[in-house]
Amino acid sequence: MPIHASRPLLLADAAWRLGARPVTLLLLHRMRVALGRPQRALPDGRPAVAPFLPESALPPPAVDGTAVLHAVAALPPPTHGRFDPAAHALALDLFAPGDVRPVWEANRLAEIPLLAMAQRLDPGGGHGAQAEARLGAWCASNPPFRGPNWACGQEAALRALHLGLGHALAGGGAVPAGLRALLRAHARRIAATRAYAAAQDNNHAISEPAGAFACALLLGEDPAPHAAALAAAVARLVEPAGGFAPVSTGYHRLLLDVLAVAEWLRRFHGAPPFPAPLPARAAAATRWLLRLHDPATGALPRLGHADGSRFADLSLGGAADARGSLERAARLFLGASAEHRGDPGCAWLDLPVPGAVAAGEARWCAAGSRGWARDGARAVLRTGPLRFRPGQSDLLHLDLWDGAVNLLRDGGTLSYNPAPAQRAAAAALEDAGGHDAVVFDDREPMPRAGRFLRARWPATGLLPEGAWSRDRRGNRHARSLSGEGRCWIVTDTLSGPFRSAALRWRLPPAEWRSTGSGVASALGRVSVAADAPVELSLALGQEAPRYGELREVPVLCARVARPATRLVTTIELP
Repeated sequence: MPIHASRPLLLADAAWRLGARPVTLLLLHRMRVALGRPQRALPDGRPAVAPFLPESALPPPAVDGTAVLHAVAALPPPTHGRFDPAAHALALDLFAPGDVRPVWEANRLAEIPLLAMAQRLDPGGGHGAQAEARLGAWCASNPPFRGPNWACGQEAALRALHLGLGHALAGGGAVPAGLRALLRAHARRIAATRAYAAAQDNNHAISEPAGAFACALLLGEDPAPHAAALAAAVARLVEPAGGFAPVSTGYHRLLLDVLAVAEWLRRFHGAPPFPAPLPARAAAATRWLLRLHDPATGALPRLGHADGSRFADLSLGGAADARGSLERAARLFLGASAEHRGDPGCAWLDLPVPGAVAAGEARWCAAGSRGWARDGARAVLRTGPLRFRPGQSDLLHLDLWDGAVNLLRDGGTLSYNPAPAQRAAAAALEDAGGHDAVVFDDREPMPRAGRFLRARWPATGLLPEGAWSRDRRGNRHARSLSGEGRCWIVTDTLSGPFRSAALRWRLPPAEWRSTGSGVASALGRVSVAADAPVELSLALGQEAPRYGELREVPVLCARVARPATRLVTTIELP
């Protein structure tokens, strides 16, 4: 990915904006690595061996188990990708061989809870033996602490949570020796790089104490320190209105899934309630994602990083369907239903169907976002404040949904470590031009200081029905929403020393035709007017509908030059 201007200056700027805490924690981590402390804390060890899971005699819940049996019949083999499985995990180059994210996803042991469920559905089908065999093979091919699958503390934490869930779904009770050995290794891996996790101010800081909590529960140790650490991380990263530090629907879903599994394991093992403010913040975070999902399909906007991660997906909805995640979180944290009462994942967890339903809202505001809903459509605006590092240059991006149709959309995330031929496309999707916003003078407002780090964050603020941002050059963009019924009006007010400005609206694939003032299709009509001459064009752009995939989409672009100060977009839905 291209990094602009002088990197040391950009790094200094980004460090100043991040603040002392994460920078100090990262420097502490790097100092510890230079001294070899995490490496010494993770010496070579014997792989764990069976038995791993209890022999289940529990009956299944009253659900259709066809999807579970189908899923466990086609499990892929474990993989190291192109990474060296023999190298010490902390000595690996995690970028040169390719994208490590798919390798990590495939090694989260998400199949273990599913195999425990399958064993209860079909006791004679050998699924328990299959789970034992897969765990044994994984341990043999991933000895502590070698290869890419021990390189990340968060990945160890997610595996530990899946193991805890699998043990409980298989009946719980005494923890077999093999599982105890495997969990001890995971607890050690999580503990080795705690400063790095805390420095990230994202899912790492939530997942890792949650994984340590699960390990303590199953190993018969005191879980209270890990519960306190998890509550402290939630207090820092989830604000009272439910906004999460990384403004990303994908990362937010992972947050809820991790907290939900931790809460369910806490109840299963009879541990004390989590300290405040975790319960209230988890409830607020649940409401935040509920507002954004499409109730008919479970689809979410692709706000921020969208890598398609799935965790504890007992409903088997996959990355594209968050209904199972939301129903589980709503029952655990809101004591209400997300109106997906027949969710099979909740039935497996024996979560009763609440009488109450989580209510929607016509307008809402949280740190980093605000939204509106009316007449079957909903909109979400990416706003400030930028208290934590922004994952993408997406300030004032607007997503508009009409039911299940994502009419105005984000370009998505292609890859965290794309192949050389795709690097330009991947970077473009994460830059300002990959979003539904205004770009001044075709210049990126937040240049890259690193792979996951941006510098020169704009100033931001809220408006009565919108928000504004001002870049380092003094160019100010204010965006407000209005309209009524099925008509939405977006007003973009511009000021500053810019010479030109480009407003882009990324559209879904459809038969779009020019109307002179914009475009129209069966999905709706989009018109743009300005207080100065405006040049409209409809061209093919690109988007990543899923992580790792790229396709062409229509993009409406409206260009103006000084002295233009206002662009007004009218969206008429059918």
